[in-house]
Amino acid sequence: MAASLTNQLVVALSSRALFDFEAENKVFEDGDDSAYMALQLSRLDEIANPGCAFPLVKKLLALNTPEEQRVEVVIVSRNDPVSGLRIFRSAEHHELNLTRGVFTRGSPAYRYLKPLGAKLFLSAHEHDVRAALEAGFPAARVFAQSMTEADKHPNEIRIAFDGDAVLFSDEAERVFKKDGLPAFTAHERSKALQPLPPGPFKPLLDAIHKLQQETAQNSPIRIRTALVTARSAPAHERAIRTLMQWNISIDEAMFLGGLEKGPFLKEFEPDFFFDDQTGHCESVRITRPLKLMTGKGFRRSIASKPAIKGARKKPQ
Repeated sequence: MAASLTNQLVVALSSRALFDFEAENKVFEDGDDSAYMALQLSRLDEIANPGCAFPLVKKLLALNTPEEQRVEVVIVSRNDPVSGLRIFRSAEHHELNLTRGVFTRGSPAYRYLKPLGAKLFLSAHEHDVRAALEAGFPAARVFAQSMTEADKHPNEIRIAFDGDAVLFSDEAERVFKKDGLPAFTAHERSKALQPLPPGPFKPLLDAIHKLQQETAQNSPIRIRTALVTARSAPAHERAIRTLMQWNISIDEAMFLGGLEKGPFLKEFEPDFFFDDQTGHCESVRITRPLKLMTGKGFRRSIASKPAIKGARKKPQ
């Protein structure tokens, strides 16, 4: 009988998200993939240093027990298979129980998310994140040069989400863009009892909430979630009622009414923050060097920019 990842939280991530391959990536950007592959081969026995997603991956894997596998982390990478040897060796050295990986040697790797049943794809490559989002998968860009203090909250996984266009659809946001704040407020007040449609990260929140409930009593790692949104009263009511309708509880909610999110996230200290506006993520990076990523579509102004290095395929 074939193995199955059903009922597990499957997180797929690129090698650059897990390990610090920024120096190697510069070789690729300055030359070609053959030079990059040769460098990785020459460093086969050199253990890679942790990357920006490493602390979160370590804590996610700590939710597993010998009796129950709750989280599966899979490397889904544009790297070549030989570079995969170094990745798995480095994972073993760092005592990360990673056994599955897909290596595509420059080809888009996101197409393997569906057979994996991935609930989240993390990558340092913006084009891959956009493609995964367009294909209907929760995906986020990792700012590969930002790190948190791995031991800041060693027994807690802290995850913060934006609301509109992330957990919720962009229905209300479109009203704001088209007609302004008064129309948005009136729209949300009139629809307070009508749940918002789900956004691209709602499946991830479902999986995290389920995991949170399963591990509440018998795990050394706790999960803490926060909603961090530009909404304010009275528009807050529809957001809260939507979560109630979904039977999902959030530990903290911040209705900021347009205030800068960075200082509030500095206090919450998330392992990851999902937001669809890069500017919000940048404000947090300035406030505190934490691991960040952007969600849903990168806003049109960003999505319209050409991919890095044009058509060149970056290793992941």
